[in-house]
Amino acid sequence: MSSEMQLYSVASLLRRGRALDQLSTGLTLLGALYGLGQYLLASVTLGGLILSLALVLLGLVEKYLALRVAFDADLFQRVADSPASLEHSTQALDQALDQALGALGLQPVEKGGRPWDQRSRGALGLLRRQALLLAAQVLVLLSLILASPWLTFAG
Repeated sequence: MSSEMQLYSVASLLRRGRALDQLSTGLTLLGALYGLGQYLLASVTLGGLILSLALVLLGLVEKYLALRVAFDADLFQRVADSPASLEHSTQALDQALDQALGALGLQPVEKGGRPWDQRSRGALGLLRRQALLLAAQVLVLLSLILASPWLTFAG
């Protein structure tokens, strides 16, 4: 597979993080509403507050990762779209990219100069962590549903 095609593929995969983020945003809002709803219904339980807080905190961490994944998707797309051949421009591109990421505080200086396959693995690792946080949110929501008092009335 050519380098450009690999970069396009990574950018395409990273853009799928947007769908994960949208679902996580919904779960985060649901957790916040559940936590606030307990105060409105005057039936505050410690377990409900902990589960609500867990949903919100997991959602905030996921939101940070979603921003990083979206940034990487744009970055990989930009590099893949560059008109010059990737092999010819890699040295100058790497130096400029590493300087920019270092100045923004997004990459430690010692991680500079990595090849694109390592950068791809790192970006896809962020996407995996984003998916794991979403899965954790779903598990918290399922435990919230299973621990809810209205299930005793249904059975």
